[in-house]
Amino acid sequence: TNRDYRLYYERVIRKIAERYAKHPAVIGWQIDNETAPNGLPLPNVQKAFLERVKEKFGTTRRMNDAWGLVYWGQLVDSWDDFPARDGILNPGYKLEWERFQQSIVTEFLGWQARIVREYARPDQFVTQDFVGGVRTNVDQWAISRDLDVASTNIYHTSQDKLDGVAIAMGGDLARSLKQQYYYVTETNAQGIGWDSRGQFPPYDGQLRLSAWAHVASGASMVEYWHWHSLHYGQETYWRGLLGHDLEPNRVYREAMKIGEEFKRVGPRVADLSKDVKVAVLFSNDSFHGLSYMPVSDAVNYATVMQQMYSALFNLNVEADFVTPTTTDLSRYKVLIVPPLYVASDETLERISKFVDNGGHVVMAFKSGYTNEYDTVRWQRAPGPLRKAAGFSYQEFSSLAHPVNLKPDRYQLGANNQASAWAEFLMPETAETLASYDHPFFGRFPALTRNKFGKGTLTYEGTAITAELQQAVIRDVIERAGLAGADQRAPEGVRIRHGRNPRGAAIHFYLNFSPAAKSVSYAYGNGSELLSGKPAVRGAALTLAPWDVMVVEENR
Repeated sequence: TNRDYRLYYERVIRKIAERYAKHPAVIGWQIDNETAPNGLPLPNVQKAFLERVKEKFGTTRRMNDAWGLVYWGQLVDSWDDFPARDGILNPGYKLEWERFQQSIVTEFLGWQARIVREYARPDQFVTQDFVGGVRTNVDQWAISRDLDVASTNIYHTSQDKLDGVAIAMGGDLARSLKQQYYYVTETNAQGIGWDSRGQFPPYDGQLRLSAWAHVASGASMVEYWHWHSLHYGQETYWRGLLGHDLEPNRVYREAMKIGEEFKRVGPRVADLSKDVKVAVLFSNDSFHGLSYMPVSDAVNYATVMQQMYSALFNLNVEADFVTPTTTDLSRYKVLIVPPLYVASDETLERISKFVDNGGHVVMAFKSGYTNEYDTVRWQRAPGPLRKAAGFSYQEFSSLAHPVNLKPDRYQLGANNQASAWAEFLMPETAETLASYDHPFFGRFPALTRNKFGKGTLTYEGTAITAELQQAVIRDVIERAGLAGADQRAPEGVRIRHGRNPRGAAIHFYLNFSPAAKSVSYAYGNGSELLSGKPAVRGAALTLAPWDVMVVEENR
């Protein structure tokens, strides 16, 4: 936001663009790197924030009402008295500050993109790389509107802990930003870390498996950080494809194999399109809103979202990410909703309409409790969701200890359990799926399902175990008619799909385990691209440890 900084920054951008725009080796422009706000309330930043608040509310009275500043005598009578960020406790103010910080990054990157486009050739793309996964300090969707393609830096566990979930989650998010292919601009080569601790280079086959896992989520480029390991600086042990001796090694030779495969079959798997029927509703506002008023030290927005996504991943169900402002949900059959703590009436009504029209929702606790200003609604919880959810509640409680649930609907034994939080749900039209096995809490449902219109809304009024979460989501996937052969795959085998620009269906079989696995191929006859062998419907595909197979159906 500093004008002097912008002046010199623009000079640098223009000099670089003038120098390299016509170079035949330059295929595109990355305008910045993992850019994020720093949150500092510097004078020029605070001044810009005040202007944003003025524009949004118009008068101090409207702001006072929206944020409830009458409490503790925080009323602002004049914009000259608008308080600085430091020391603020009001949730509405803090949420608007977070939104403003995100908008600084959005505007800054858009400004750079516009300058670069003055020089870029028509065949060159403009991109920006995000920190991998779901980011809560930037608005990735808003930033991506100024990009030709979104890019992401996905780092993940390795060796015995390589399970593919971070690759899939980061990829699904990146693909959802523009509903198209994306680029992986950084990912693991050898061991990573800012020191020598935690050095876990990939086992044989894992580099190749990870590269193809990126492609299976929709990546059309995979780059490694670094090309060779650095001999100095903080990232000395963030190891590249080449080690410190700069000589070919085991990982480098595996990268050569990946390169050969990409060169040979790349045109058949690049620029994939996907037709997924499940979406995860990600709410940046809810992440921050719940962080101001946490329910537990162990359970928060991010942990529940990760648990829900991991359940989908383990069930071999691919998903898009959508936001509270996504207006058209009609392409999806199932909507997974982590705690939607901060939401406008319009967003909640859109979810209700989705259910009414035949969609199936799995929704976590705390949803619908505050409005878009992070102010608790005056109406009984869950507010505008009440009819679709089929219950209401007036009380809630922290859970000092985990509580067993009854009945054990999914035969989970000790994993049929709740923790951290309990809403005292009072069913109206909803059926009870599980209650607390407790002398007091037992009168209230922990899990409910309500038929509303043509669809259903399954609600979790408490934090549940990962095993129970997966069972609940599997149940809903089956009810939505989305279950099939993929859900019967052996443990550790992940299956993902796409369609290439030629119109052929592509099926990826990824073995994230140290044991050989056999899986029945359940799709149209075709060929396994990496080996060239035929793939026949109903025949067994045998995957070696940490192996991958890619089948292209005959058109």
